[in-house]
Amino acid sequence: MTLTQDTPVHSPDAVIAGLADDRARRELEGIRPFAQVEALRDAGVTALRVPREHGGAGITLREFVEKLIEIGRADSDVAQILRAHFAVVETLRLVPGADAWFDVVTRGEIIGNAVTEATGAHAGDFVNLGTRFVPDGDGYRITGEKAYSTGTLYASRVWVWGVTPDGVPINAIVPTDRAGVTVSDDWDGFGQRATGTGTTRFDDVRAEPDEVFAAPEGDEPPPRSPVGAFLQLYLTAIVAGIALDARDDAITLIRSRSRSFTHAGTDLPREDPVLLAVVGEIAAKAEAAKNVVLAAADTLGRALDEGGSAEAAALDAAQAKLVVDALALEATTQLFDVGGASATRRGANLDRHWRNVRTLASHNPDPLKSRVIGEHLVLGTDLPDNTYF
Repeated sequence: MTLTQDTPVHSPDAVIAGLADDRARRELEGIRPFAQVEALRDAGVTALRVPREHGGAGITLREFVEKLIEIGRADSDVAQILRAHFAVVETLRLVPGADAWFDVVTRGEIIGNAVTEATGAHAGDFVNLGTRFVPDGDGYRITGEKAYSTGTLYASRVWVWGVTPDGVPINAIVPTDRAGVTVSDDWDGFGQRATGTGTTRFDDVRAEPDEVFAAPEGDEPPPRSPVGAFLQLYLTAIVAGIALDARDDAITLIRSRSRSFTHAGTDLPREDPVLLAVVGEIAAKAEAAKNVVLAAADTLGRALDEGGSAEAAALDAAQAKLVVDALALEATTQLFDVGGASATRRGANLDRHWRNVRTLASHNPDPLKSRVIGEHLVLGTDLPDNTYF
């Protein structure tokens, strides 16, 4: 189905809000959100950034990030599951002649990722990859193994990166049900448990010519792409959403409590000025986190849609991450000051907020970000040009 802003389908906002139904139980019991991802797809959410002239909603980057924060607030796993998909859409928006791929998205296909490998000297090296694209007639045969394939468990296609036998970077988008593709749900992190961030293997997988994206010719490196900043701000937007969810839980928690401590100032926790102050702090931190992300989204939107500075977008996304991670980690910890020991019950599953923030923040450690920002501002050092910055 081709979707536009005027298409009479289930409201994206209603579907996003509905993600919150039973999400704590799903996380606790290890239930994978296949139905929730499909509901977002059917409501047109996966085509929100596809241009209107190609059948999508064509919303602005800021509008998209506002929606993403709400998805993260409702279910942070689902938000992260779609990260690679939305990054592919942003990449296609910058590639001339990508109309056919927009059609793939608007008809409801979801694209996962097979980019990162667990080998090599460091993360972010996309040149010295072990995955090989061997020429096969007019196409290629792909062989290799990828780690951290977030979202691919839920996807109908997967974006795989590798190199040719001559070491030239190359990538392709192939169906996940093609012979030789194996997707394993073997992610065992303590947070973001249902993202399908597992292993994807390619065993002599055929890539057709129209599925392949070759590296540009010439010796000059391509200009910095704002998609790297998009990938980073995407995670920070989810973190801001989790902080808002923790705020909501703090309000619900204090309203529901009927007992306090003998040395508390009031009999009812909801009337205790100390606890009310903690709720206020959580709320302020969550709201500030959201606004920091949206400010960075404005800079990123100019880079993606108006030809603005990709470096400015990267700097703003990095600075937003440092602030938002700290605010969210504090807010999700303070939640237990509101609830006391009873809030730590496994059945309540309130610890998922902190676990999920900690997991997302660890994707690209804050101390390394802050060092690079300082070097850039004080010494004029160029910012790293990769998808991790």
